[in-house]
Amino acid sequence: MSDVTAVQNLVQKRIELKKEIAKIIVGQDEVVDQILLSIFSGGHALLVGVPGLAKTLMVNTISQALGLDFKRIQFTPDLMPSDILGSEILDENRQFKFIKGPIFANIILADEINRTPPKTQAALLEAMQERSVTIAGHNYKLALPYFVLATQNPIEQEGTYPLPEAQLDRFMFAIKLDYPSFQEEVDVVKNTTSDDKPVINPLFSAQEIIDFQQLIRRIPVADNVVEYAVTLVSKTRPNNALSNDYIKNYLDWGAGPRASQNLILAAKANAVFNGKFSPDIEDVKAVATGILRHRIIKNYKADAEGITEEMIISNLM
Repeated sequence: MSDVTAVQNLVQKRIELKKEIAKIIVGQDEVVDQILLSIFSGGHALLVGVPGLAKTLMVNTISQALGLDFKRIQFTPDLMPSDILGSEILDENRQFKFIKGPIFANIILADEINRTPPKTQAALLEAMQERSVTIAGHNYKLALPYFVLATQNPIEQEGTYPLPEAQLDRFMFAIKLDYPSFQEEVDVVKNTTSDDKPVINPLFSAQEIIDFQQLIRRIPVADNVVEYAVTLVSKTRPNNALSNDYIKNYLDWGAGPRASQNLILAAKANAVFNGKFSPDIEDVKAVATGILRHRIIKNYKADAEGITEEMIISNLM
């Protein structure tokens, strides 16, 4: 299959995919789009929203529609790394046998990742970065495609362990979930209080998703688009010659090179989703907020004046 045909094929399959997801998930169009951009770019995503916005249901529905294996890990203060990764036990022949933990699935929902201590958060890091885990000196490869979707609850911060910046940087997107509109909430209540059970049809195989991920990496990008992405990221760094007074006033730290890489990858995926064969500056702008939101660190002045990350990013663009 030529790349042109593959792009057209993905455009069509994405439309079908959105229809399948919409059988269960009402609205949240932008959120679903960003999760799909993340999956097809081979990245991970962090979902930030108050409880009860169907984050778990959304990830479960998307994994069913993609035909992928899904596991959910509920993070708690007493969760140990071995509870996630798995552990070695002695079998009846007195041989060590490795029992795989829930991390061995295609899509992992790390629920309330900020509820667990840094040691357990770090257990996810190798899996996210290397797509493998090391236990008792043995390295185990994870099945591809591999995608971590973590959720964070922005309220009730007592007794939580905020994710360190280095770990936040591993997430391609930080996606904000908002309350549904009045009409969407009416539809949700109607759908969830009847005995109707919609069936989600799997539309992909794991290999197809890997092929589409490789297709997106092959998409060519013009130099001016790469330069635009790198300039945008450079402007977030307060000590950079390109940054303006607004940034110097409100930011302590800017985004690193991983942000530039992710901007281009996500822009490629966004272009392909819209049937284009190369991304332009508009594609970079379309994905910039989700990619930069968790990579810029505001100072106390920004907090005091109620300046949000979104306001800072729109000022940059």
